[in-house]
Amino acid sequence: MTTYTALALPPTAHKELCSTDDAGRPAEPFTAREDGAPQDAVGALLRCCLRDTRAGERVALVSYAPLRRWAAATGAAPGAYDEQGPVFVHAEPCGGPDAAAGRYPVTGAAALRVLRRYNAQGQIIGGRYLEVPEDADAAFDAALGEAFADPETALVHVWAVEYGCFQFEVRRP
Repeated sequence: MTTYTALALPPTAHKELCSTDDAGRPAEPFTAREDGAPQDAVGALLRCCLRDTRAGERVALVSYAPLRRWAAATGAAPGAYDEQGPVFVHAEPCGGPDAAAGRYPVTGAAALRVLRRYNAQGQIIGGRYLEVPEDADAAFDAALGEAFADPETALVHVWAVEYGCFQFEVRRP
């Protein structure tokens, strides 16, 4: 069985987003608090390290365009498929993904996700809805296996249905 890797934001993208996000807005860092002020960030997935935000951490909610950044690095031209969504990141550099974390970051059973498949030109070539079950790893393995069974699939983006947040990227193994 193929093992897939959930990718966090590249360190360069993280650094840039901490200054100006992909919508052209300056980042506005804040300290995550248990009471949800100024935003409900405790427990939210940090895309720089793929773990949940903890109270007391300095974070920012920024707009991220993952396909645009991938296309710039590969020479692809996604055109209208270039989308952006909100993501939480540490407000300062972090160590990246935690080796002890699970294979796929999820918010728990019943989380709603959509997996979008893209070809090497950055065009969307399909998608799949996923209601995350108790065994999230097996469900993501199966969904990603379906996606990469199509030889045209170069990468898959996972988005949250609820808020339109980008979750993580998986590239062809």
